[in-house]
Amino acid sequence: MSPRIWMTIAALLGAGGVMLGAYQAHGLEKSLVKRGLSEVEVVKQLHNCEVGVRYQMFHALAILAVALLFWRQPHMVLHMTGVFFLLGVAMFSGGLYLGVFTGDMIHWAIVPVGGLLLILGWLGLLITAWLPAAAPLSS
Repeated sequence: MSPRIWMTIAALLGAGGVMLGAYQAHGLEKSLVKRGLSEVEVVKQLHNCEVGVRYQMFHALAILAVALLFWRQPHMVLHMTGVFFLLGVAMFSGGLYLGVFTGDMIHWAIVPVGGLLLILGWLGLLITAWLPAAAPLSS
């Protein structure tokens, strides 16, 4: 994918994180209470949403870094790093959101597998740091 696509993904994840965080802070509790959840379960679901938003925002910034680095040094490792971050957010944060907003979980392993993909993304950035530098751009 091009750096512009990675930057677009980062921007959409960031904007979505702000929107979900605002809903979590200002409307989610009322919605969970209306669904008949106990006070303990409401607190747990609010926490899960907050964690999902936090990880989404951190990794929106990580994908932004991928976009900026990709302009300077396009490399397959960097591309895969972005893919790991994107899939990791979809599975980790998305899995938490799915549980919060629907009360259902597709499969119990979706959140930890997403976490593993996020770790692989960070390790991809580590590998990228040690790749040979790209040739300077000539003007």
